[in-house]
Amino acid sequence: MYRNLRYIILRFFSFKSLVLCVILFKIYFMSDFHSLKVAAVQQLTSSAVAISFLIPDHLKDTFAFSAGQYITISKVIDGVELRRAYSISSVPAINKITVGVKKVTDGIFSVYANEKIKVGDVLEVMPPEGRFVFEPSNSAKHVAAFVAGSGITPIMSIAETVLKSHLNSTFVLVYGNQNADEVMFSMEIKELKKQYTNRFFVQHVFSRTQEEDALFGRIDASTVNYIVKNKFKDTSFDAFYLCGPEEMIDFVAETLQASGIAKEKIHFELFTSSNTVDTMAENLDGKTQVEVVVDDENFSFTMDKKMLVLDAILKENIDAPYSCQGGVCSSCIARVTEGKAEMVKNQILTDGEIADGLILTCQAHPLTPTLKVNFDDV
Repeated sequence: MYRNLRYIILRFFSFKSLVLCVILFKIYFMSDFHSLKVAAVQQLTSSAVAISFLIPDHLKDTFAFSAGQYITISKVIDGVELRRAYSISSVPAINKITVGVKKVTDGIFSVYANEKIKVGDVLEVMPPEGRFVFEPSNSAKHVAAFVAGSGITPIMSIAETVLKSHLNSTFVLVYGNQNADEVMFSMEIKELKKQYTNRFFVQHVFSRTQEEDALFGRIDASTVNYIVKNKFKDTSFDAFYLCGPEEMIDFVAETLQASGIAKEKIHFELFTSSNTVDTMAENLDGKTQVEVVVDDENFSFTMDKKMLVLDAILKENIDAPYSCQGGVCSSCIARVTEGKAEMVKNQILTDGEIADGLILTCQAHPLTPTLKVNFDDV
């Protein structure tokens, strides 16, 4: 009996080891991930940390980025590979990349990042990507940002880049939190105010405490109008950056447009998205023959139309790019070159990009008997 028990235990752990080896093989050899060493871990608040990665010389070009972009971090925790996208808070043209990670209830990776990651650890990181960017120019720019919570992370990079780009550029930050203790990068924000006096302006908004020089409540239409029509009524803003929960982004964008701000001047990035029920799947039947191009390799398989395209691709062990799987980031964008697919929700792609065949594969169902998607042509 003991011999049989020992055999079963050995077989069990051998199987778990095999699964772990397969996962590690996929991360190290089949993905566009690179091993980066953690250079610093800074406690930002009681529930948020800033993690800095050292970029070695041979990867500087690979990890070059524009202000506002994000990286995807992969980590195997309890035998499961987790991928999470985090916006870069540091400015371009330095030999490190810093991201802010706020602990989320039941968030396996965010809890791990806040409690376990230490200097010297090595994590697998995908090169920067994302479209929520600010590109410096030779002229002065006047920029405003409305952000909430951890939505500050890409804005730190954008704000400093704006201010460094021209001596006459200005930046207005409207930052919503529950209270002053929840303000991420508070010291860095104070340093920017000191360094760029009369060019960097901060308006805090706290929903649970009343503080001096801060507005009480949440960022709403009255907040937007106060900034645009009152406090900075004489400023002609070139761009607005919105980052945070979907609900906040929606009504800030609507209020700005109602005030005559052109839609093209409003840029946004979701940090949380509303839960959308996939009712489309209920009305789909049949199979689709799918062809996928990833990293110049071609794959083909058959999938159920009720499945999402990315889910079916990952089920086939095809190493397609992805991160959030919730329609929030843009890692899984691909181009439909044949057939048709429709997205359950989309807050990222423009009408023009959709017309050009781009889809978020994590949100798309195939509608035709055949579908060809290309991850390389985006």
